[in-house]
Amino acid sequence: MTMRFVRSGIRLGLALMALTVAGPEARAQARTQVTLYTSVETDQLAVFKQAIESDLPDIEVRWVRDSTGVITARVLAERENPRADMIFGLAATSLLLFASSNLLEPYRPKNIDEIKPAFRDSAPLPRWTGMDAYVAAICFNRDEARKVGAPAPIRWRELLHPALRQRIVMPHPASSGTGFLLVAGWIQMMGEEAAWAFMEQLHDYVAIYTHSGSAPCVQSARGERVVGLSFDMRGAREKSMGAPIDVIVPEDGAGWEMEAFALVRDRPVRQADAARRIADWATSRRANELYAQFYAVVAHRDVVNRPPHYPPHAEERMLRNDFSWMAQNRDRILSEWSRRFDNRMPAPR
Repeated sequence: MTMRFVRSGIRLGLALMALTVAGPEARAQARTQVTLYTSVETDQLAVFKQAIESDLPDIEVRWVRDSTGVITARVLAERENPRADMIFGLAATSLLLFASSNLLEPYRPKNIDEIKPAFRDSAPLPRWTGMDAYVAAICFNRDEARKVGAPAPIRWRELLHPALRQRIVMPHPASSGTGFLLVAGWIQMMGEEAAWAFMEQLHDYVAIYTHSGSAPCVQSARGERVVGLSFDMRGAREKSMGAPIDVIVPEDGAGWEMEAFALVRDRPVRQADAARRIADWATSRRANELYAQFYAVVAHRDVVNRPPHYPPHAEERMLRNDFSWMAQNRDRILSEWSRRFDNRMPAPR
């Protein structure tokens, strides 16, 4: 009898040891993998993934990252068979487009009342919620400009200085959200006819159009170009790392966009529930403090951020953007831009 109890005790101990050893793997298998489509800068992905998984340990974040235009086209192409569970960090104009196509699941995140009104969907049950804002800016390399005798442009039309011909780099508006906000901003600010005339002239000054919205500022910071048309925080970051650039938000106004998140309709119950919890997290003060590591303007009313080297007067020079107009006219604007310029692309230099 005693030996039977001993053998039973041994078996029980071994079973408990097996469970203990298998525990982490079992827990890992129990985590819910959530696929998030995003266009946030690549260097931000690890920060957000670590924070989400730390605060929500039963969730595993799987990023699918590309530029705004590519992600927007992908979501629309997959409308009959969605692959994303959530959109996290995409231009609000793209989310408005998805909402108009009934691709988003309405949801009111827990912390929505702490979000500034400008960052909220106007619908009674929000289809998307803003995270942060980025403003069109000029990254101007002082050293390279001095070599060619180019003055710093303080208004958009001053980009058309003869010394800047073929020394400007700009993001392509069809692939880059920054490129699109530049074009949409000029149209809202100047009017359609004058804006297209300006872009016709500017095209002759552009050496290359990039896939990425941050690349033009990076190229300017490295001295590869005199001017990079980009956005505020990329310029501030490059300047903080010692680049000889001025970050200029032109005094005649600048287009801007906000990054936002939304839930995708018709997802499996487990993924849909996990995505809602990420949405609750994404409106928290903690999440907004993380956004503030990368953006000066964030959605939470109590998070204020003024990073080193941030361009002065940026917020006061932000245009009164009509996001609905931008979303409704996006395809038309991009088609017109491509009609005018895609067949006249400058050869890389």
